[in-house]
Amino acid sequence: MSESSTHSNLGLGVGLRTPHFQHVLNHNPAVDWFEIISENFMDCSGRPRHILDQIAERYPIVMHGVSMSIGSTAPLNRDYLSKLKKLAEDVQARWVSDHVCWTGVAGLNAHDLLPVPYNESTLQHLVERIRIVQDILERLLILENPSTYVTFRDSTMTEWDFLKYMVEETECRLLLDVNNVYVSAVNHNFDPEEYIRAVPHDRIVQFHLAGHTNLGTHCIDTHDGEVIDPVWELYRLAHQLTGGASTLLEWDAQIPEFPVLHSEVLKAKRHIAEADGLMSDSTHADASDHHERSGRITANANSSQRTGSTAMVPQPAVTVSAELE
Repeated sequence: MSESSTHSNLGLGVGLRTPHFQHVLNHNPAVDWFEIISENFMDCSGRPRHILDQIAERYPIVMHGVSMSIGSTAPLNRDYLSKLKKLAEDVQARWVSDHVCWTGVAGLNAHDLLPVPYNESTLQHLVERIRIVQDILERLLILENPSTYVTFRDSTMTEWDFLKYMVEETECRLLLDVNNVYVSAVNHNFDPEEYIRAVPHDRIVQFHLAGHTNLGTHCIDTHDGEVIDPVWELYRLAHQLTGGASTLLEWDAQIPEFPVLHSEVLKAKRHIAEADGLMSDSTHADASDHHERSGRITANANSSQRTGSTAMVPQPAVTVSAELE
């Protein structure tokens, strides 16, 4: 199941959203590719699907889902997977992604991306389900790290180790959401640079960038504004370590006019250039430089979340006990 050619670096893209349909059709904006929310088009045969078909003739399309529920104990929804595969074939999607999470169980949909415990039992459960999904889709699955607001007492490994073992056992690939790393780092008081350095860089095929909401005691991944400087700093590090991957800006609430969205994603060009400069400058750098930068990013994360408040983030924000049956 080799897909190295379809996982090539597509450049800079944005999420395709309804308010921008006409602008994209009329102006052919200078973006490299578009990402769609899979579920918005799977059961759609009207105007949105007609517009998608036109855009897919002009730009590479990547599919990003929110309903696979790969971490659930409920059976995989094979009807959903069949429709997902059909859509991917129709629009010639470069790849199909979803999240390391669960969204429902026993016929109930939480309408949220819920975290899983990071332990061996959960790992083997996901490995089995990922293999089934990849067999059905006949392509490698791309999975995104979630933003999290709780941790589990049953977790026995870090999130980054969990992802590493997951891709080793399934050959799946990673969508590294840099903003999610930052949000979770603030909420659970870990070093986001350690996370970025620890994930398997050769399995990362895509980055997500987004804005979030800072509530003082914690951050929420809201996709409703500009990317903040500490997230850009983490992105530069991720680019440096991976050599670059397809980069997408998410903006799903308080959606601005397309030129504003376009301008925000184009900021990545400057950060890529800076990262490439750091890459050449750091050839002979020693380990002390890593500790300096690590402290700076972590300090930025902690100081950012304290806007309007002197309270530290709970460590973690919430801890619950759960077992995977």
